Amino acid sequence: MPANLTFEQLSAAVEAGKIDTVLTCVIDMQGRLMGKRFHAAHFVNGGYEETHGCNYLLATDIEMGTVQGYKSTSWEAGYGDYVHKPDLSTLRLVPWLPATAMVMCDFLDHHTHEEVPHAPRSILKRQVARARAMGFEPMMATELEFYLFQQSFDALNDGGYRDLQTLGRYNIDYSIFGTTKEESVMRDLRNGLYGAGIPVENSKGEAETGQEEINIRYSDALDTADMHTITKNATKEIAFAHGRAATFMAKYATDRAGSSSHIHQSLWTADGKPAFFDPSAPHGMSDLMRSYVAGLLAHATDVTYFLAPYVNSYKRFTIGMFAPTRAVWSTDNRTAGYRVCGAGTKGVRIECRVGGADLNPYLALASQLAAGLDGIDRGLELEAEASGDVYQSGQAREIPTNLRDAVQALRQSTMLREALGDDVVDHYTRAAEWEISESDRVVTDWDVRRGFERA
Repeated sequence: MPANLTFEQLSAAVEAGKIDTVLTCVIDMQGRLMGKRFHAAHFVNGGYEETHGCNYLLATDIEMGTVQGYKSTSWEAGYGDYVHKPDLSTLRLVPWLPATAMVMCDFLDHHTHEEVPHAPRSILKRQVARARAMGFEPMMATELEFYLFQQSFDALNDGGYRDLQTLGRYNIDYSIFGTTKEESVMRDLRNGLYGAGIPVENSKGEAETGQEEINIRYSDALDTADMHTITKNATKEIAFAHGRAATFMAKYATDRAGSSSHIHQSLWTADGKPAFFDPSAPHGMSDLMRSYVAGLLAHATDVTYFLAPYVNSYKRFTIGMFAPTRAVWSTDNRTAGYRVCGAGTKGVRIECRVGGADLNPYLALASQLAAGLDGIDRGLELEAEASGDVYQSGQAREIPTNLRDAVQALRQSTMLREALGDDVVDHYTRAAEWEISESDRVVTDWDVRRGFERA
């Protein structure tokens, strides 16, 4: 699904004075938009060919610290440049910013002009190419949950993130009146994304006080990841414009449900038919789909890091708060880690419910594809369907409960090393190790409250 602006249309808009800024956006390890703001006249007069940026953009932590221990870059190697190569098929308007357009860029090696292997967009593109070589087009969608706050980002930061007040005061899951109170932000978000060529389906109140959900129509895997990233950025920018704040933390408060990013996935044939559908099979699940889901389950532990990349991510996996704790499959059952949706119809698909809203969509989608395609390659048989309250299935496969276990599985995963490459796995293993070491080092508010007087 293409974006909504051609290079010719952009050039005409610049000439007419309607566009004066072009954002050139790369994706960092955390799945955020990074890059430059070009004067539009310079962009159309040659800047569209390429620009450059420090290679540390693929070796920093969430706070932009220059973490050491990466093979790809270091102080010793001098922190050189990568090329940012605009993908002109992704040009789009940015209606919520004045006279602005944007384009997604790929990271290229400065010397060879080959795609940088550990760049998130490159990782996903390789798995899409693998699926296409097998005769399939991966079609995916992500649901995004987040919390919307009454205060601004600056006010919350300056106050030490204490006394956070959500815009909603009670659970407004599916409530029309409740969401009316937040419509000034959410209407601008829906309309802004739609004006950017992102096919918004709907927004709704989610199942916790102050929580929102926004849904974008399914598309090919790379487009879905691009739209996911732009949607997160747009949510923050539009909330900021309204003097509000939004967070995509997996778990921002102990007593509140976490925010997820469910991933819907299916394969289509080259002639546009749903390869997961067999009307004569149970639930309409073709043998191909059953092997794909079997691959997801066989490698569920291996890929958890790419669905839950931070220490905080694992605090979302709480019984009874709609985040799964067991990596099993079930039909239309929200207690399972993997839910079959659209059973018996052409829209039959598998929904991975493990990931939080803090995931990097390129890495998450790529690892899901790698696992599912491995299941097809090996003709894996799908295990029996789980039923009932999966939270209470004591013998069922457990989702890792902490980042240490998840990164150990990542480090040892033969499947991911074969699919993504050793250097890619080692790169993200290093990111996880740093996240763990920082969490181990820092004294938290909980530590002080619990032990200051009592210890």
